[in-house]
Formats: sequence, structure tokens, C-alpha cells
Amino acid sequence: MRVNRVILSAALVVIALVIQVSVLARLQLPGAVPDLVLLTVLGLALVYGHLGGAFVGFGAGLLTDLAPPADHAAGRYALVLCVIGYLAGLAKPDHGRLRTAAGPMLVVVGAAIGSTLLYATVGALVGDTAARHVGLPSLLFTATVYDLLLAPFTVPLIMAIARRAENDPLGETGAGGSKSNITAGWFAGGTGLRIGGQRGGLRVKAARNRAARAGRIKGVKRL
Repeated sequence: MRVNRVILSAALVVIALVIQVSVLARLQLPGAVPDLVLLTVLGLALVYGHLGGAFVGFGAGLLTDLAPPADHAAGRYALVLCVIGYLAGLAKPDHGRLRTAAGPMLVVVGAAIGSTLLYATVGALVGDTAARHVGLPSLLFTATVYDLLLAPFTVPLIMAIARRAENDPLGETGAGGSKSNITAGWFAGGTGLRIGGQRGGLRVKAARNRAARAGRIKGVKRL
């Protein structure tokens, strides 16, 4: 991942984790706790794609594993969010533009259910039966409802922030260090010129200007 993506993702995940631990976890809601970190990972994955979503999910999950009052083995939620981020990134919309809200809502529902089931499965493999005692159906239902209620206020905002960061005019592509198409669009908006294949266009424009001036001069001579 590029440096600007790493910095932005880390900042958003830390903010989401602080709000989740200090506010949402203390609401004493029945069943699951609203997972703002999961929604942040989903929003970033829908912009960065499957690989970016996997990296962001792993980092966010590991940070959640280490943040107090975590009571499970480190790496457990990192694995869950890594898988969820990868799968959510596969649903990245074309050109990063959402046509309807149905797609992201389905992603949120699938992520809420999938993360809860995967977390419980990994816990069962390591001998943690807390989900069984609480009641897995109740956890699935409440996790889905809470995340769906939070999603309209978080996922679009996260996606908008990530897209705005992608439009950074200083951003570069990873392969040849050339400016990205987004950067070209940024400069084009400010200068009125097309960046990318512009040399030929400028030459044609200059030739037309010379021809027009020559025509005006010839007209004066004929007079």
C-alpha cells in the first residue's frame, strides 16, 4: 500500500477504535457491540480493493486485539478482518462510484454475519466458548442490526475521505513513478489542459493558431 493510504487508514482505524471502546462498548446494548472498526475496514476496502482491504483489515484487527479491554488471543480478530477486508474489496464498485446503496448494504450484512461466524469459529478452535454461552443467533441478529444502523453514517463518509485522499496531486503510481490518472484529472481541473497525451493536442492547437494569424495577415495584404 502507498504511504498516504497507510497513514489515512491508520488514522481512521484508530479513531473508530477509540469511539467503539470508549462510547459504543459502554452503551450496554443487548447482544453484540456495534462494530465501528469493521465498518471502517469495509469503507476502505470498497475504495482500495481486495488487497488493500486485506492489509487494512489485518492491521485494524491486530490493533483491536491489542487494545484494552481485549480478552482474547492476539491475532484472532486480525485474521477475521483480514478475510472480511479481502472479500469486501472484491465488491469494489467500478471506477469507485456507487450507483445504488444496495450493494454496500449487502456487503455490510454479509460482513456482520461473516465476521461473527468466523470469530466464533476461530474461538471454538482455540477453546473459547463465550459465543456459545451468549447465544450465537442473538449475536448474529444484533450485530447485523447495529451495523446496518451505523453503516449509512459511516461507510459513505469513510469512502468519501479515502477517495479525496486518492485525488492527492502529489500521488504517484507504484510502477514507474508516473503521475496517476487521478492526478492528471486534478491538474486538468485547475488549468483547463488535458494531462496525458497532451503534447500532440498542444501542437495541433499551436498550428491552428499560427494558421489563423497567417490568414488574418494575408487578408490585410489583399486589402
